Amino acid sequence: MLSNLLEKSKESLISVLPVVVTVIIMYFLPFFSMSVRELLVFLICAVFLIIGISLFNLGADMALTPIGEHVGSGLTKTRKFTLLILISFFMGVLITIAEPDLSVLAEQVKAVINPSVLIFCVGFGVGLLLVIAIVKIVFQADLGKLLMLFYAFLFAISTLLIETGHSSMIPLSFDSGGVTTGPVTVPFIMSLGVGIAGVIGGKNSKENAFGLIALCSIGPMIAVMLLSLFSSGNLNYSVGEYSMTAILNSGIGKIIVKTVWEIAKALFLIILFFLIVNFTVLKLPSKKLIQIGIGLAYTFAGLVAFLTAVQVGFMPVGYLLGTQLAGYSKNIIIVFGFIIGTVVVLAEPAVHVLNNQVEEITGGTVTKKSLLIALSVGVGISIGLSMIRIVYGFSLLYYIVPGYLIALTLSISVPGMYSAIAFDSGGVASGPLTSSFILPMAIGACMTVAGEDKILESAFGIVAMVAMTPLITIQLLGFRAITERRIRENLTIRKIMQSDDEQIIYFDV
Repeated sequence: MLSNLLEKSKESLISVLPVVVTVIIMYFLPFFSMSVRELLVFLICAVFLIIGISLFNLGADMALTPIGEHVGSGLTKTRKFTLLILISFFMGVLITIAEPDLSVLAEQVKAVINPSVLIFCVGFGVGLLLVIAIVKIVFQADLGKLLMLFYAFLFAISTLLIETGHSSMIPLSFDSGGVTTGPVTVPFIMSLGVGIAGVIGGKNSKENAFGLIALCSIGPMIAVMLLSLFSSGNLNYSVGEYSMTAILNSGIGKIIVKTVWEIAKALFLIILFFLIVNFTVLKLPSKKLIQIGIGLAYTFAGLVAFLTAVQVGFMPVGYLLGTQLAGYSKNIIIVFGFIIGTVVVLAEPAVHVLNNQVEEITGGTVTKKSLLIALSVGVGISIGLSMIRIVYGFSLLYYIVPGYLIALTLSISVPGMYSAIAFDSGGVASGPLTSSFILPMAIGACMTVAGEDKILESAFGIVAMVAMTPLITIQLLGFRAITERRIRENLTIRKIMQSDDEQIIYFDV
């Protein structure tokens, strides 16, 4: 266990270090103003962030992933389809409620939507689409057709929001889909799919195990859009408290107590429901339950450290960077957005896991290096484009609609495995640092450039942009790999057909 914790700590250090180095460099530049106290608090929070991510990742491996696998395989073996659907729905809702990225987002939009209402609404959307994803696995339905159907429905609701004057909620709706595919939800849902697909089997069992994250991320978007569509009253956004001095003066102890209480409520529901399922259906041995319990304890401690560090150190510094860089030069904030995007995605530990997975599944057709470069450049471009949108103030749909049209069109041209991996990988790119550092930076930039009234419409949507990038880049890599393979095969066949060599074959009589 100690070796695993050390490995997780190393991954977390690599994840956080690029952002820390960037902030330190900015501290010494003449056009960026930051006090020594703020820098020290940020560095201390970075240490706790590393500890939090390490403990959480270890806990996820020990608890969340096994829970998903056991629930998926155990319930599928009972052949009680209705029971599988009901339990998966409730587990999907509860796991989403515990998602730290969602808590970070909800806290930043509490002036518009009550955080509890938003979290429950998003959880309901994940649970509902998780049910549809499981039906897709059981009946081996085509993922591409389902994605086209739901995205068509999604854009239809977007049109209704524009017609009813609620267009400012569209970016937040798309962001809600990006943050739900985070460190809590992804391990559970992916392991659930692996467990179900493994029991059902079939020649496409590996492909069927993918796609759950892709479908589940659509649920929150639709749910938040419907919530916005039927809501009434003033939806004007007001910036929350991002001043580190004010946060420290309010008392770190209060922040920790509040965080502990919120996480305890979320994890208690997951534990209670899992225990009910276990003692009635799964009946796992006590040794396995003890291991899961220890993993949940690590998860709890990690989430407390992570969310406290984010609220005290990372969100204020991200906001400070956005306001000062945008105030100094609009071009600088665009360039800086591209740079920080490439750095953040390079540092995400889950990206390296995805690289190994894709190279293994494709048999080396898509290499780790090419995938890493594509993701890095793609996410950098997406954040740079988001900063351009903040500066010039146009709708997110100008990016999202063509982007998803390209992604869905590519899904027709490439094998299903590539599309499934691509649509699942959006949550990998939009990791914890996106909602806790990049989004506050966008809010700060928008506050300086366009004012508070435009934040909801212009600053939000950046998480959705980051989540959309892998959909295109991974499928393009797959398309290129398949095209190159076909060209090589055709050249080989042509070479053989054009060969003038006479071959004499002797037979033994």
